[in-house]
Amino acid sequence: MKHFNNDFLAFLAELKENNERPWFQENKKRYEQEVKEPFKSFVETLISEMGDLIPGMEFLEAKACIFRIYRDIRFSKDKTPYKEHVSAAIVSGGRKEMIKPGMYLQISSNEMRLYSGCYQADKNQLRAIRSAIAYDIPGFQKMVKNKKFVAEYGEIRGEKNKRLPVEFREAAELEPLIFNKQFYYFKSFPAETVLDKNLIKILKKSYRVILDLNKFLEEALEDANHQ
Repeated sequence: MKHFNNDFLAFLAELKENNERPWFQENKKRYEQEVKEPFKSFVETLISEMGDLIPGMEFLEAKACIFRIYRDIRFSKDKTPYKEHVSAAIVSGGRKEMIKPGMYLQISSNEMRLYSGCYQADKNQLRAIRSAIAYDIPGFQKMVKNKKFVAEYGEIRGEKNKRLPVEFREAAELEPLIFNKQFYYFKSFPAETVLDKNLIKILKKSYRVILDLNKFLEEALEDANHQ
């Protein structure tokens, strides 16, 4: 099933060149017909299709997952009013519960990105993730050095602490990722991938590569909840 057409990418490309309120208001109906509604329909299908890979989505609705296109410019030096992409968090709880590993999908006129991992861990959750890594460094390294993971996602990314609690310093010598404050990864696709009738299958195939790593992070987060 094909979810998008060329007009979807064309609008996002034009928005990038005309990111101002008068242009958007003039093209709002076009945005709703060519971008907003197709993306909502796609996210509904994606929620249904990803249910066997991402737990806890039985009652999740598309509107809980999709991010607004309007930017919050109150505290930003960049005053452009609109995002130049569409995005959604396919995870239990939707966009308000992005700590859990799931799928964050972002589509612009230049590329589509599939993100996953842990991006907003609090102090207890971060300690739990680091503890899980330190407890089984060989098992963790096997996942992040897996050929398929490296080929599709490259590496685990995220900001790092310069210093660690004493309990993690020895383990961090063996696995420097323990310094991370964030543990996320992403795969980039050409923008035209969204026009493929097998788009859902393409995303599921790439997501399966990170199932074991996501399960590892999910279990660490569960440990944090019981501390």
